[in-house]
Parts: sequence; C-alpha cells; structure tokens
Amino acid sequence: MTTTGPPADGHTPQPADDDSPGPSSGDAREDRADTQAAPREPEPGPVPPPPTLLRVELAKRGWARFSTFEVHYTHAARKAAAEYGDPRLARLTISSTTFKRWLAGEQIPRGNAGTVLEHMLGIDVDALLGPAPTRTFTTPRLPDDASLATARALDVTWSTSFLSPTAPAPGGGGVWQLDGHRVFDGTSVAVQLYEAEAGSDSVVIGPDDHPHLRDFIRPARRALLLAALGARRGEGLFVLDAVRARQPVAADPVDVLPIPRAYRLDDLTYAVLWAVLNLDDGLLADDAVLEAERSGLDDFLTRERSAVARSAMPELSDVGTAWLGSYVCDQHILRELRADSGEPPVFWAREQYGEEAAAWLFFRHKHTYLRALRDVLADADRPYGYAFCLPHNAVKTSERYERTLLFLTLALLERHGLTTWVVPEPEYAQVDGFALVPGERAIIANWLRTDGIWQVDTTSHWARLRAYADAVRHAQTHSVTDGATPAERLRRLADHLDLDWAWLTDRCAELGRYGSAGMLRPRSRLIGLAELDDVLRYVGELGAGDPAGREAADGDLGVFAGAVTGGNRTQFRPDRHRGGRR
Repeated sequence: MTTTGPPADGHTPQPADDDSPGPSSGDAREDRADTQAAPREPEPGPVPPPPTLLRVELAKRGWARFSTFEVHYTHAARKAAAEYGDPRLARLTISSTTFKRWLAGEQIPRGNAGTVLEHMLGIDVDALLGPAPTRTFTTPRLPDDASLATARALDVTWSTSFLSPTAPAPGGGGVWQLDGHRVFDGTSVAVQLYEAEAGSDSVVIGPDDHPHLRDFIRPARRALLLAALGARRGEGLFVLDAVRARQPVAADPVDVLPIPRAYRLDDLTYAVLWAVLNLDDGLLADDAVLEAERSGLDDFLTRERSAVARSAMPELSDVGTAWLGSYVCDQHILRELRADSGEPPVFWAREQYGEEAAAWLFFRHKHTYLRALRDVLADADRPYGYAFCLPHNAVKTSERYERTLLFLTLALLERHGLTTWVVPEPEYAQVDGFALVPGERAIIANWLRTDGIWQVDTTSHWARLRAYADAVRHAQTHSVTDGATPAERLRRLADHLDLDWAWLTDRCAELGRYGSAGMLRPRSRLIGLAELDDVLRYVGELGAGDPAGREAADGDLGVFAGAVTGGNRTQFRPDRHRGGRR
C-alpha cells in the first residue's frame, strides 16, 4: 500500500487524495413509483491539515502526552536558565491548553517560552509550528508470526547475528547486524522479510509484494531479501542480494521473484554472508587509504626484513589492516622464492579460525598468489604443501559456520595442488608463518596475531631453520588429516572440525551448482567469489561417490547465471558449465 506521511515518527500516514468526483444531483433522481430514493452520501469534509513538526518530533521521542512533555519541558527550562544565565527561564511552566495549541500550530510560542522549546528540541520555533515534511512510501505486507519467529531464531543459532526483521518506521526495512570476533570489524545490512510460496527448486515472492519490493531494491545501498514460508507452514529462510533481484524485477512483464532453494540460510550460506559482508564493507571503507598505502610499498617489498606498527596506519579498519598485511606477506614470499632455485618449500600457516582463514577464500590477491605459486614451483620434483595448527580448543570454541569456512580454505589449497597437514597440539599455535627451503633458509611472513600490520624476514640461522624443520616434520608425520588423496585428507579434516561429511559435500554441491555469486555480489574490487564457487564444486565432487552425496552431485555443475525471462515468469537457473574446475 502506497501512503504519504511524516517520516519515521510512528504517526499514521495521511491517505493520498482521492480525486474521484462526488455524486451529481441528477444521480439521485429515480423513479419513485418503482424504487425508494437511495440516501445521498454525505459530502466529503475538509481535508485535515498535516501534522506540525512539533507533533512529529515529540512522537519520535515518546513525549506526545502532556504529562511526559511537561516533565521534559521543565527540565529543559532549568538547563536553559543555567546555560543562558537567565533565572527567569527556570520558573517557566506550561498548561495543557497551551500545549494542545502548540501541537495544532494554532499558537506560536514567543519570548522565553520559545527560547526553552528551541533549547529543548534544537529546532527553530517557526519550523516546529509549521507542517512536518512528508514522504511517499510503500508499506510491506506484514510477515506471518511463524516467519518472524524463524527470522528471530537466527540470533540463537549464530552468536554473531543480530537481526531485526521488521522496520522501526513505515516504509523502511529491517537491519541485520553481523558482529566480528578477531579480524572482522562488524557490519550491518538492510533486510526485508517477505512471505513466499514454495516451488520445486525455488521459493517465490509473489506479485502482491512487488510494489514494495521495487521500492526496497532501488536504493544503491547494500540490502538483502529474506523469503520465508511461515504463512504456508513451511520451514527455513532464503536469502538474495537486492542487487541480484533488480534485473528480474525490472523485466516486463514479471509477476514473481524466485529465489533458488540452494540459497536457504544454514551454516554454509551464513558463513559466506558473514564473511563477505564484513570483508566487503571493511575494504570499501578503506579503499582510498589502501590504494594510497599500496602505491607506497615498493621500498618495503624490496627488503629482506620489514615490519610496520599498527599505529603507523590508524585510519585502517581491522579488515583493511588484514588485507594490507596479507598482501605484503604474499609479495615477500613470492619475491624470495623467485630468487631461489633450490628445493621446493614447505609452508606453515597461522590461521586457526574461519574468520582468519576467510582471506584465502575471498581476497583476490590471495588467489593471484596461489596461481603465481604454482608457476614458481612448476618444476618442483616433489609435492609441496601447507601445515596448520588447529588446536582442539580453537575447534570447540568456534561455531559450525566458522569451522565450515576453515574447511573450505584447506579444500581451496588442496584444489590448487597443495597438500595440507594439520596438528592439534597447542604448543605449535605460536609458530611463525613461514616458507621453509630445507637446509637453506626460511622466508618468514606474519600478519596474524602480531604486534604490527606485518612482520617479514628471511633467515639462514641454523637454530631457527632446525626449529622450523622440526615443526614441519611433526606435522607431516603426525597430521590428524593424514591421507594419500585430497578426498581422504579433507574427510579427516571434517572429522577433526566436527563437520558432517555428507551434509558438507551435499550442500557444497547444491550451492556450487548455482554459485554463491548469484546469491551475493561483492562491491569491493578487492573481493572475488570465483575461487569459492570452484571449491564448492570441488568439494561437491568429492562426495559424489557417497550415497549421501550422490543426489547432490548428479547433473551438470555450474555457476548461477542470473535470471531468464520466459513468458510472464522470471526463473533462476544454473548455467551449463563443463567440468568441475576452471
């Protein structure tokens, strides 16, 4: 329903004017022999005046009742007297009759009364007694109680979620706050909850919601659509980036907006949303600063040893700091390896939580690093890989969605041909991140859990080389994920992280068929989803031989292509894509 009214004040909007003419005098003339004359409809009364800005402002603050207003007005009078040095102001009082006249705009407070009112609300008295600004908005349909309960239950499921699914004011959307722990700063996104109909492979937001839907997805700000089946006694919530809805909604004609069932909210999709939104917003906030800092890194990147304190770049967010630190570390490792023609190195990574590991999945420079690493080590005569320390305590204190991010990170490395080893002993948790060229040198690169943005070094000191070699040897011989193939290692990793293998491979295959890029679009140029979609399909293929994963693996794998319009319906479909890897 489209209405016109004052913004965000809880005041009932004024209905739009009805321009239809009233009945003419001739309409009432009827044949009295046959029928009794119908009573004449009453003439429409005068249109009520718009509310004053004073009424709107008091309603916002919850001061619209005279008894409440009187308390705040008296308090404001005493404060104004002290601030202006005029004791007469402190003795001012107001009657309920005068208050009603002010609200109606029938009497303008002058002199000391106007001074106190302006001091109280911070708005010029003439503006307060004038009409409040109005805006036209389309109100959404109210969600079913079951749908609201499902949405609010997300905050119980995930501790980093704080969802307010309904708008605090008419015409607005709800807000979803996504908190961070160690690397993420935390962010929030506009959301709107709609009722949907269940389809075979999608849920459908119907035409009744399209007037509000069009208005909600139009602004340039980030927003998410949540579709629920509560009114139909269905289960679950399904999510779609508002920008992904613009093309099908703009198609003419269109009567429904389908959202693939693969985009239902669970630990996998929440992990992607939580990580991408936090990283994306952090990098957008730091975009200009990061570009300026990156252009000045040439001197640091030519040194064998460098470190920069966090206080040297105080403008950066935690996410921006993580991006810059990981970028410098990657460049340092590649530069040192390109200068070396010895044995292939073995790497040690410091990531222990999904929040820390998300950089591998989403930072474009990490994807470039993996491809460059493959080129640098193309002639290696033996396999090389990464060792991780994932202590039991870190696993136990991580929620399942965050452990899912960690699993996908190691699957990404395996997909790029890097063997992964995992040790659970906590004494290895503080080992530096390094690339060890056995018997020659160690390339040290830290950006996680350090005092600065980065700490890089290169050493040939025998004691340090021996310590690093002992750590690598222990990881290779005592890995809890030991296996001859990537599938064996990743399955044991799932066990270590307490993740159900059948659920994991099934959901990865399902989401991989449509692609996470169809669900969510990053806005920062430093973020990419192509590697995530590849690793989703890769994990899905690993489960194709299992009875629990066979159904998810059947059919063509592909990325989400968007919307195609046929007739008067808009449908989402997976794009045909040959092969599970790019």
